[in-house]
Amino acid sequence: MRQILAVAAGLVVLAASACSVPTPPRSAAPSATPTGPATLPAPTGAHPVGTTALYLKDASRPDPWNLDVDARELKVTLWYPTEQRDGRRAPYMTPKESELALRRLGVAGVPDGTLSGTRTNAIADAEPAGRKLPLVVLSPGFTNPVNTLTSLAEDLASRGYVVAGIDHTYESYATTLPGGRVAECLACDSDTDPGFGTGVVAGRAADVSFVLDQLPSKWDGSDLIDRSEIAMVGQSIGGASAMATMVKDSRVRAGIDMDGTTYARIPKSGFSRPFMFLGSPQHVPGGRDTSWERDWKLLTGWKRWLVLSGAEHQSFTDGPLMADALAVTPASSVLPAARAAELTRSYVAAFLDQHLKSKRQPLLDKPSSRYPEVKFCPATCGQS
Repeated sequence: MRQILAVAAGLVVLAASACSVPTPPRSAAPSATPTGPATLPAPTGAHPVGTTALYLKDASRPDPWNLDVDARELKVTLWYPTEQRDGRRAPYMTPKESELALRRLGVAGVPDGTLSGTRTNAIADAEPAGRKLPLVVLSPGFTNPVNTLTSLAEDLASRGYVVAGIDHTYESYATTLPGGRVAECLACDSDTDPGFGTGVVAGRAADVSFVLDQLPSKWDGSDLIDRSEIAMVGQSIGGASAMATMVKDSRVRAGIDMDGTTYARIPKSGFSRPFMFLGSPQHVPGGRDTSWERDWKLLTGWKRWLVLSGAEHQSFTDGPLMADALAVTPASSVLPAARAAELTRSYVAAFLDQHLKSKRQPLLDKPSSRYPEVKFCPATCGQS
């Protein structure tokens, strides 16, 4: 489980701790002329989107990665509906975070702050609006900060969800904490240890439960949340953490794993809450990762197993949307970035609308001619 980062097929940041894949190249140089800052696709819902950040400290447990601190610090980014349509757009990341990201990616030939110039759609610190809004927790892949899921988060907020994205401190290349402190990836030096994945998802499950405990008292807009309607969505090891969290915390009613090998063990008696696997072709039956086949048999409630033809590990994140800004030319066989974002947004939203808003979604019943890339497993997908 080596922690190796690469740029390929747009910006593909591969966290090998959460899936079994061939080793990618260690770095990639720009192959064309940068086009300038990337622009995230506009949200598809009816509501303008606001965003703000919370900083929480769990004094009941030490940090699992930094032995010099006796409390777990977390940054939580919230996206939510607002009535405010004008205002300062929230930054995608800080210049320092961009610098650390490009260094870890091995990208040369573009300014250090390139990723910090990415144009978002959410208005910084806007007043939240709505009532009885479902809550969606987001957890990113290993080494990735949660802002790599911003496009998905903004879209869900525009559709009437409160989204709480958790930066799991010391597990990504950069987490900016109060006072401008930047926590870099201490966990990256431990990912060859036996039981690493199991330990990470257990720690993230504890992070999520703590955030759910704290949110009512730490955010002024928390009274808008319907706390009986909570789901979790994650990419890579964040997806594995969705399963781990649901096993431990009954408040999370539904979950989605986007292309992550699962580590937490489902009880042999089965698991009845709704769950969806959404992945790349490595996750087809008989593919390189067999964890989904193992867990599929133990999912006794509503379940789906969807595979996107042409998807890569990071197709479910903002990564491929950064290709032009970083002057990277995607392979012709890879699902185009805009299409990958559309598919991810559409199927994640359909799942959440059905299970948190009780709105039946025919899109989840069978393959769609509108989205022929999406294969329903195990019945209608084959190894590709």
